Amino acid sequence: MTRNFNPTNLSAICLAMLKTSDYPAVEALHHIAQTGSFDLAARAVGVTTGAISQRISGLEDRLGTVLVLRTTPATLTSTGDRLARHFNEVRLLENGLSDVLGPTQTRPTLRIAINADSIAAWALPAFAEIKDVLFDFEIDDQDHSDRWLREGAVAGAITARSAPVRGCDVTPLGALSYTAVAAPAFIAEHFPDGVTAEAVKQAPALIFNRKDRLQHAWASRLCGPNPRLSMHFLPTTADITHAVRLGMGWGLNPTVLFERHFQDGTLVPLDDEPLMLPLYWQTARLSKDALTPLTRALKRAAKAALV
Repeated sequence: MTRNFNPTNLSAICLAMLKTSDYPAVEALHHIAQTGSFDLAARAVGVTTGAISQRISGLEDRLGTVLVLRTTPATLTSTGDRLARHFNEVRLLENGLSDVLGPTQTRPTLRIAINADSIAAWALPAFAEIKDVLFDFEIDDQDHSDRWLREGAVAGAITARSAPVRGCDVTPLGALSYTAVAAPAFIAEHFPDGVTAEAVKQAPALIFNRKDRLQHAWASRLCGPNPRLSMHFLPTTADITHAVRLGMGWGLNPTVLFERHFQDGTLVPLDDEPLMLPLYWQTARLSKDALTPLTRALKRAAKAALV
């Protein structure tokens, strides 16, 4: 009987087939993933472009599957991506043993799923504390970022979900405070009688993307379930604040980002009660020890900024 393997099974099979002699080729995969280029990968490793190509081709022949799509930029197949992540995981574990093994020549890259508001409001100082790794941030909504962990694509995720992803540990961080705001002239025009179902239906809201449901949650609290919103989509936290100040619409961002605008009167809260969003740090259990310094840094930053 012929068995059909899905990409996840194929990745697992290829990992099981790796030999020590394959790691120069797996390192080349890592650098191609980082740079999108055989030439730049060759410079990073210190060999010729031809040598990088030979390493990849040799590993593809041995494993019997394509690992790199020779496009511009070069991209990895799902199996190639899994092998590149395996290289990072090995380097991360070696990093945790640097006191025994000595420093590694290649810094591991940590892929982290995180929502844009956490990047803007509180989390970056924690990542800045960690000097011996490189970060690759996958920006996703806090209600969806745990998907990256379930797929094995990241080592850790800031998420709104308290239930642990299989094979992961959860650290509560605290709640991020959000305030709905608008410019004074916008409020006078669109909310003369306060926040009503009809007002939020007509007054444009600034929304990060179609996954973003925080504005709906806030409006539901004041106007009843399933409010209808008029929406601009603007996928950057800072630009949402700018657009609200320009009178394009009302917005909901972390309260800390609005404080100076409250002081100078350019923005006014639409509601006296902030919306509180609990956040959690989920990490792959296999990487727990290696991620301990980052976990500590995130807990310190969260203690200073979150409720």
